[in-house]
Amino acid sequence: MRHAKRINHLGRTASHRAALLSNMASSLIMHKRISTTLAKAKELRKYVEPLVTRSKNDTTHSRRMVFSYLQDKTAVTELYREISPKIASRPGGYTRILKTGFRQGDNAEMCIIEFVDYNETYTTASETKKTTKTRRSRAKAKTAVEENTTVEEPKAE
Repeated sequence: MRHAKRINHLGRTASHRAALLSNMASSLIMHKRISTTLAKAKELRKYVEPLVTRSKNDTTHSRRMVFSYLQDKTAVTELYREISPKIASRPGGYTRILKTGFRQGDNAEMCIIEFVDYNETYTTASETKKTTKTRRSRAKAKTAVEENTTVEEPKAE
């Protein structure tokens, strides 16, 4: 039985899995989007999102904690300089997984994992949705029309 076994070991030892996730997280931070298998992307999301949350607080301690996971100075610098200010107002959900089909050789399910704020296609679409007009109920419109007709007074001559 697999009760409460929530981590996917990805067929690797603990040290190999830690190195894999660290390298993938560094690549994701540097390139903002990477292509990988769906299982690796789901584990990477669990690995990188707490690091991005920690990067909102730019202290020496938080930088050292992030560096202990990533082991890459340029990735840590990129995370704190570029990504952190852009996602400061977002309360979570920093990454998006888009399925792309199956790999030719072994039929593994492939996907793209990316930072949400760095995909211009989706951000411009969400901005145009915000400019749509507000819905109003017909009852309010009818009362407004009735008020306008009752406000008019006949002219006294």
